[in-house]
Parts: sequence; structure tokens; C-alpha cells
Amino acid sequence: MCGFVGLLNWYGLASEADGYAKVMADAIEHRGPDDEGFWRDPNGAVILGHRRLAIVDLTAAGHQPMASRSGRWVIAFNGEIYNHEALRAELDRGGWSSGWRGHSDTEVILAAFEVYGVDQALQKCVGMFAFALWDRETKTLTLGRDRLGEKPLYYGWLQDTLVFGSELASFYRHPDWHGEINRGALALLMRHNYIPAPYSIFKGISKLPPAAVARFTKHGTDPEIREYWSLREVAERANRSPFTGTPAEAVDEVERLLRQSISGQMMADVPLGAFLSGGIDSSTVVAVMQSLSTQPVRTFSIGFDVAGYNEAEHAKAVAAHLGTSHTELYVTSREALDVVPRLPSIYSEPFSDSSQIPTYLVSKLARQHVTVSLSGDGGDELFSGYSRYAMSEALWGRISRVPTPLRLGLASAIRAVRPSVWSGALRLPLCALPSRYRFKNPGDKLHKFADLLGLRTHDDVYLRLLSHWQSPEALVHGAKEPPTWMTRPDGVPASMTDVVRRMMFLDSVSYLPDDILAKVDRASMAVSLESRVPMLDHRMVEFAATLPTSILRRDGVAKWPLRQVLYRYVPKELIDRPKMGFGVPLDSWLRGPLREWGESLIGDRALAEDGLFDVDLVRTAWQEHQSGVRNWQYQLWDVLMFQAWHVQYRENQRVGAAASV
Repeated sequence: MCGFVGLLNWYGLASEADGYAKVMADAIEHRGPDDEGFWRDPNGAVILGHRRLAIVDLTAAGHQPMASRSGRWVIAFNGEIYNHEALRAELDRGGWSSGWRGHSDTEVILAAFEVYGVDQALQKCVGMFAFALWDRETKTLTLGRDRLGEKPLYYGWLQDTLVFGSELASFYRHPDWHGEINRGALALLMRHNYIPAPYSIFKGISKLPPAAVARFTKHGTDPEIREYWSLREVAERANRSPFTGTPAEAVDEVERLLRQSISGQMMADVPLGAFLSGGIDSSTVVAVMQSLSTQPVRTFSIGFDVAGYNEAEHAKAVAAHLGTSHTELYVTSREALDVVPRLPSIYSEPFSDSSQIPTYLVSKLARQHVTVSLSGDGGDELFSGYSRYAMSEALWGRISRVPTPLRLGLASAIRAVRPSVWSGALRLPLCALPSRYRFKNPGDKLHKFADLLGLRTHDDVYLRLLSHWQSPEALVHGAKEPPTWMTRPDGVPASMTDVVRRMMFLDSVSYLPDDILAKVDRASMAVSLESRVPMLDHRMVEFAATLPTSILRRDGVAKWPLRQVLYRYVPKELIDRPKMGFGVPLDSWLRGPLREWGESLIGDRALAEDGLFDVDLVRTAWQEHQSGVRNWQYQLWDVLMFQAWHVQYRENQRVGAAASV
């Protein structure tokens, strides 16, 4: 795991560009504290910079940027190729063996590019990665990213210079940097709590989508972008040829693929462990790891002394049963809150999934003992684990049976009465119902239901359920939301009519790479920890896509195949319990210990100064949340995380400008 930066100018880079590359690489030292390296093309068009976190081949033979044996190709690489030993053997059989300098996976992928070409080599790779590859012969720069988007890659033009690298923080160090907020991307952040690729928070700066390569050729500015693997094609192929075996055979294949993936991802020349929450996904990964290991696996979990937010006890019980070497840390609310000021620097692009806090804390804990940690991310998207899938399917099943005119009339009638009035009117009737139906703010729930009544398709319903601010264009002045997978007419394959499958697909191409994987990458790399995600081995992804929902949700149980694999290692009673998630008590924090901090960021003066947000909308939400009339925790966190990031960004720019002068 590493980080890289780069500069390209077809007319030749100035001599000062070496210094620019150095300070840009310094900005991401946390991604690679073990070594740094720079390479400048003799013709002066390209500079590559690299920060290394040494995981495989700790010797100087793994130093980057790295040139191929012929000298034609030079690469800056971030990630891991888990099947690099098999690729090396394949290349040896083809007569390549005489030229190996070490045993790093970077050297293998360079050789594969030379022998097979970029696209074919990438199709042979099993791994997570981002890279910049310079072809000295054709004067072509190729940027590439792994299939599911585990590793990040940004790029954009600053006048005549292309800048590219692992994090936006590097770009701020370039003297030509003048970032302008992309208000459309800001609106997307307010809707989703993340900014979907290919957009970034700045105009003119893009994220390379997963499974894509971008080629920049001489004197061109717009790259040729193509996919070498397509999740859409995987879904369409699976829809045409679904799995036809028995449920038991599906479970056997899931276990086989997991063992294959985890065995490959346990490759490291440094200490290795795993995150363990005690849930289905992480417990399955740890169970298989332990079965493959000759010694106790190191596992890590974070505990909170807050009811409803603590899974550490469950993790401890699973660890004890499996015999892992388990480390847990209970953190106080104060210790968790102390992370909040660091979030803007950890996430150099604004990001507002509040589980970023415990993710950082467990990464920090693990890094005290290991350099690599496996996680259970991806299980919900692959095996239909989110409760919103069943809820959304059931909701649409009921709504769609009511004629549209009737739905619209009912929605208008509900909205005509304020949520607080509804809550008062419903308080006594709700007392007679079971506790699970006694909502704290029933009027709030009723208004949300009214919003759903007027929608015309299930995809519209799902977008509404996923959205924080329902009308981001009204919230962000001058914003027009750009199209995303969620809103493009061609986003979901037309042949995919199963609504659960449609939701799983949309999450896999957007929420998974741009929220879940971005969160884990930035949090772990902030403490120089490599995080690996074995569920997202593309062979597992391709098989899971073929499983019908009747197997994924068998007998009304979510993630049925994965559960059956886990039950082979861990008793049911240690696992079967309501899903808790990995969150923090944001609602009470914003009314208590974070109230003063929040007020400083979204007070009338602070909001008016930027001119980005509708002051009345934000202030109304803040006041209603403080009074307890409504719970706006997620919507407010979106605004607060942007504001905190923006304050720090502007201060860094001011300090940087002064230093340049």
C-alpha cells in the first residue's frame, strides 16, 4: 500500500517541477512512511513521485517509481496484486525468468504490461490498485484503477500541467492550484454523504472510475477512458445465466471462493490481522483466516459505553470461540469526539459518513500491532444484507398498488399538517402499539412517507430512501446535480427487473466504492495501515451476482449463503442477533458536546460568508434538531463536514500562499 503523485506537461515541465513533486508527495507521507522516490523523464514531460508503505519485498528492489526491464515503461503503483506469484510463474514459463530483480508485485505487473499489454495484463490480475504508467516509446500516460474501486485516483489540468495522484491534498501544494468548488458535486454530497465518481469537490478535477484506464496521448487534454472489466456486464451476464445449483452447492462455492481469496490476501512480509466487529461479514472473514493460519490471527475491535452502539462484546465472544489473539479498546465519547477535528485532513475531499469516526479508531488500534488488516466490507452489497432492501421492496409493493392520483392526494393531505402537530395527535394512539412502532417523532416519519407516495418507480423510491437532503439544488445556491448511476436512464440494465437486484447493483457501483471503500482507505492510510477487502475478489463478485434472491434471502434471512458458511465455524447463537451497524450517537452529540462546534460552523455569519448554502434551510434544520422536534442528524452532518473541511482547506491555502511568497 502506498501513494503516488505525478505531473505531465506536453511542452516540458519547468526545472522547479521537481520541487513541486516533492512537496506534493510530502502531503501524502502517511500513505507511505517507509520510502520515497521520484523519476523524471529525460525529455522533461513527466515526473512521477511515490511514497512507499513496504508490504511485499521490503528490500530496495521494491523501490518506486520502477522501470521495466526494457526501460520502456515506468510505473508508480499503489496496492497489491494478490496473485503476483502465479503471474510470475506464468511469465517464467514464457521465458521471462532471467531478469527478476526482487519479489515485489510491482515488478511483476510491469513485466505483465510489457508482455501482454495493459488491458490483458489487468484482466489477469487479482488485486486492489491504482497506478500511473508512462510509456517512454509512445509518450503515453496511462492511469488505472482496480475493478471495485478500493484504491483512489484523482486527476485534472492546472493550466498546461496535468496533476494526478492518490489524494486531493497533493494537488493543493502545486503553485498553479486555484480550486473552485463544484456546486453540483456539493449537491451530490448533500444527497449521498459522499461525492460519486467521476466527480470531485473541485471543478476540473475528476476521480477515475473503478475498473477503468485513462490514456493521455501527446498534446491531448481529454483522456481516452475505457473499462477493462464491467460490473454492468457481470450483472447482465448473470441475469442471462443465473446459478442453477442447489442452495447447499451455492454455500460450498461461496466458501471455496472465500478461502481462495483470503488465502491470497494473507500474503505479506509484515504483521497481518483483521478487523472484527462480531457481525456476519467480519466474523466470516476472521473464521476463514483462522482456519488457514497455523497461529492465532490478530483481531481488533472498538467498543463504546453507549447502549445501541457497542458490538465489542459480540466480537470478543466470536474471537474467543475461534481462538484469535484479540485486542479490544473501549473509547469514551470524549475520545471519539476528539477525532472530529481531524476528519477534514483525513478525508482531503469532504466526506460525511459518520462511521468514519469508529473506522479511524479501529484502524489506529490495529496499526499499533500490525501493518495489514483484512475487513469484511462488501458482504452486504454482494449477498443482499442491507435491511433497506427488504424494506424498500415491501414499501414499493404496497405503494404501487394504489393509483397515482390517489397517492398524490394523500401525500398533499399529510404535508398540509406540520410534523409536530402529527406527532402530538399520534402520541396516545401509538402508546397502544408494540414498542417497535412507538416512533420518537411519528410526524417526521409520516412526512417522509408522504414524500414516497408521489414517486413513480421503485428506483425513485430507492433514491429517496438513500437521500439525506431531498432537494439538494434548493439547499446549495447555483447547484445543478450532475447525472449519477442513481439518476442516469441507462444506469441499471433494463433486463434486471428484480428490484432487490437493482438496489444491490446500484450500491455496488456507487455507494460501495465512493463511500464504504473510500472511508476505509482514508481512515486506514491516515495511520499507515493497509486494509484489504477479501469479499471483493472479482471472482467472488462474479459468482455472487449469479445467485437468485431466493438463495440470497432464503427463508426470509438476509445473506443466507454467507451465514451458512459462518455457521460451519461459529455457533449460531454467537451470531444471530439484530444488525447494529458501525455508527456513533450523532443525534445526541449534536445537541450536546458538539453543539458549540456545530454552531461555529453553521451560524448565520459563517454560512452567509461562503454563500454556498441556503441559510434559512440549514438554520431551520439546526434549530429543529436542537429542540428535538425533528432528527436532522445526517443532513446536518453533511453540512458540518463540508464546512469543517472548507474552513481547513481555506486556512491551508492561506498558509501555503504565504509560504510560496
